[in-house]
Amino acid sequence: MSEGLVFNEILYPGVQVSYSCEEILYQQKTEHQDLVLFSNPVFGKILMLDGVTQVTTADEFIYHEMMSHVPIIAHGAAKNVLIVGGGDCGLAEEVLKHASVEKLVQVEIDASVVDFSKEHFSDFNQGVLEDPRFELVIADGMKFAAETDHRFDVVIVDSTDPHGPGAVLFSEEFYRNAHRMLTPGGILVTQNGVPFLQRDELVTSVERFSRIFKDAAAYIAAIPTYFGGHMTLGWATDNPDLRRQAVPVLEQRFKAAGFETRYYTPDVHAAAFALPKFILDAVEEGRTKV
Repeated sequence: MSEGLVFNEILYPGVQVSYSCEEILYQQKTEHQDLVLFSNPVFGKILMLDGVTQVTTADEFIYHEMMSHVPIIAHGAAKNVLIVGGGDCGLAEEVLKHASVEKLVQVEIDASVVDFSKEHFSDFNQGVLEDPRFELVIADGMKFAAETDHRFDVVIVDSTDPHGPGAVLFSEEFYRNAHRMLTPGGILVTQNGVPFLQRDELVTSVERFSRIFKDAAAYIAAIPTYFGGHMTLGWATDNPDLRRQAVPVLEQRFKAAGFETRYYTPDVHAAAFALPKFILDAVEEGRTKV
């Protein structure tokens, strides 16, 4: 037991988020990052990398459902999907719920993150590594994107924030390579932080999207772990119609997919693109900087 121990996250200047720790379950300094997994009475198991909260067992379903089902259902015919990052494999589990997905490639830079996730996050990633459609590639996502000959209908970047190893995944060069990897009309979705506290991150990503894709946007989800209000998920594609799918179309596709969710619904999907004014202003600023 670790009675009285507290883990502090200091990601945003002037703000500190503290989690009480019931027990440290796993701790390791890897080649790429400092990793700690501990239990909390509210959020369950909490994974931190370099002192920044990545995922909790209590609310991971929100993040993973919205990152996966929105682009796949919006696309309507996604057979090949790429995940960059996502070492806990929770996102992969959601992608593989779509029987229409024939191949899922996941590129993760740190093998140790996947290894420990097999043991500690089996409650939400069970069966992923055994699925014949799943291919795990331990490699640098930037290098993979620059060199691969594979093409994907959906590319999902489940990255850390733009610091350390994750910084290159927010670069224009990476987004250009993501565009190259996509099939015509394919969709790129990215983790783009909490705009109330990380506005510049969203503006910069949308600006870079706009130089490359015909449609640069974002959608939102409310994820308790990520302090500061709405979280934005970046959206980029050359088919602007995919962002404006009618609810009856989404309902038909979701029904055909045949699985249950805890956060995602077709109505939530459509509404997620209706941005509060301060977030819309940030998106519009990014678009107009091009």
